[in-house]
Amino acid sequence: MDQYGVSILKKILLILSLLLSLCNASDLRTEQKIYDRIIHALLAQKQTIKVWSDTEENRKLLTTIPGIDLVDSPKKADFLLLSKELKEPKNAIIFVTNFPLLQKMQKSAVGGFFWQKGRPNILFLEKNLNKHHIVLPQSMQEFVEEEL
Repeated sequence: MDQYGVSILKKILLILSLLLSLCNASDLRTEQKIYDRIIHALLAQKQTIKVWSDTEENRKLLTTIPGIDLVDSPKKADFLLLSKELKEPKNAIIFVTNFPLLQKMQKSAVGGFFWQKGRPNILFLEKNLNKHHIVLPQSMQEFVEEEL
């Protein structure tokens, strides 16, 4: 391949990497908006919601959401966003980031948000919402399930 071909190939790779990063940024903004709506719907009575997550990725995602105060311990949190099982029972509202974990924690988690086949999936478990005396807005009722 000559120098001209290498130059074109580099430009194509640069354009592809920019497009991929834009798509990823768009997914992150979508995810932030979804978590914003979920967290504020679950804790509608609170002005500032203390949130703890077990992954750095989720903590970064949550830092830009208004009304969210990230805390350094699950014991200080009103809302736990979990990617893996937390052994100690907590008084906080538990929300998970994958379906297998939701199945495993279905007695304590109020719901989950996860991507499946490129689409966002939101599930709330009616029994656990009731346990926490949470009434979701009408716009979120379609995501409530009696059981998994």
